[in-house]
Amino acid sequence: MLKRVFVAPDPGLLRLRSGLRAVLGVASAVAACALTGHPLPAVITGGLAAMLALFTVTDAKVSGQARTTVLLPVVGIPSLALAAGLHGQSLARDLAFLAVAGAGVYARRWGPRGHSLGVFAFMTFFVAQFLRTVPGQLPGLYSAIALALTASSLVRFGLWCYERRLPSPLVPAPPGGRGLERPSTRQAAQVVVAGAFALAVGQLLSQDRWYWAVGAAWWIFVNTASRGETLVRGFRRILGTVLGIAAGLLVAMPVHGAVLPTAALVAVCVFVIFYSAPVSYSWMMLSVTVLAALLYGLLGVLEPGLLALRLAETCVGALGAVLAVAFVLPITTHTATNAWIRRAIGCVHACTKAAMDRLAGDESADPARHAAELEVLLARVRMSLAPLVHPLSPSRARRTRARQVLELLDDCAREVRGLIAVAADPEASHDARLAAACWRLEAAVHALEIPGAVRDELRAETPASAGRHHPGAEAALMHLHGLEKALAGLADPLRSSPRSPLMPA
Repeated sequence: MLKRVFVAPDPGLLRLRSGLRAVLGVASAVAACALTGHPLPAVITGGLAAMLALFTVTDAKVSGQARTTVLLPVVGIPSLALAAGLHGQSLARDLAFLAVAGAGVYARRWGPRGHSLGVFAFMTFFVAQFLRTVPGQLPGLYSAIALALTASSLVRFGLWCYERRLPSPLVPAPPGGRGLERPSTRQAAQVVVAGAFALAVGQLLSQDRWYWAVGAAWWIFVNTASRGETLVRGFRRILGTVLGIAAGLLVAMPVHGAVLPTAALVAVCVFVIFYSAPVSYSWMMLSVTVLAALLYGLLGVLEPGLLALRLAETCVGALGAVLAVAFVLPITTHTATNAWIRRAIGCVHACTKAAMDRLAGDESADPARHAAELEVLLARVRMSLAPLVHPLSPSRARRTRARQVLELLDDCAREVRGLIAVAADPEASHDARLAAACWRLEAAVHALEIPGAVRDELRAETPASAGRHHPGAEAALMHLHGLEKALAGLADPLRSSPRSPLMPA
């Protein structure tokens, strides 16, 4: 865990900048709320709203991020009002909470904006349980949310908008499907079932802190797309919570809610949450748990038993998530993996075609764009395969085959990068061997896509090469042959062992 956070590469220092800006944004929001006379619950609500806005709003363009941030109160305020209005009506509150949880996950079908709005709606309902909000507190909470979002937005979009100097990140759309074939629909149903289990068992453990179980179950489904990913995330959440409780006992308990040291420690937690989130969910959960302990200290209710109860509720939520993904419209790991691997292979093909078009003199061909998309898709493949290569994965054969797939896809990406590097040499296109190599590459791709395709037969029809040679062509041929070899190598791990295929035969 330490290595993943502190040794993991941080190109452009984006994680560092994100963490420092989050501290500045949340501090600005908290200061604005405190200086305008808001009570402590409203200040906490404002700080959490600012942190959520900075953390969950991930639209590709800055203008889109700004629009999504403006829309957050549109879903957050009604959710907060609903939670406060049902404060004394347990059954209606529980049903409403489950409905908000399901709707929050279903909204992911509309991309990053739907995801952000869904998270904010769920978390405002959650915060109302955390603070035991009643209708009389709503006006102050509304103004705190508005003030906090304004302050944090001034930091994000005005004072320190480093994204304006960066290219828009590529966000690949999840695999398609309609109705129950759509992952967001299936996960919405799973979340409702997991939340109902967590709510019922959580209330048996505590009538006051049951919402931690629902929150744990809900957050386990964030950024997952298969049963395996959800199981791994549940394990990491429990691990992070256990470590966070130990850290909370050492850090939060001695502070006793003192304002200045608590504020300093909260800033550290916010930084670590943002800095570690892209590389370690366990470290993020450790920081979230310590942050929760510090907030309970401010509210004057922190004690060791409360932290132990948080662990128990987290385990209940994780168990609910495990049962839901196992029995309610399950999305198997290799179902999700298949779709991402196919898209990655298709992108390799598109990269190669664009590079060869550029070599042939087509100035409009842009292999770099496809290469950037390939890197994003490979990251998504790695995430999808993570359950199979996890040390707790029960099947050694599946681990070995999954690692082989990752290595071969990385080989493809390396050869594509090399091909693009030499694609700027138009003289290389005069070598007719490139056409033959490209034809064989097409055959290798089709052999993976067409059931029962025989590569040797396709190779036998390769047209004869002719024409003069060129140093640039030699380099291009080397990369094309490397791609062909990697794609051919993928046939074995992707089609062997029908007992647990990664792609259908």
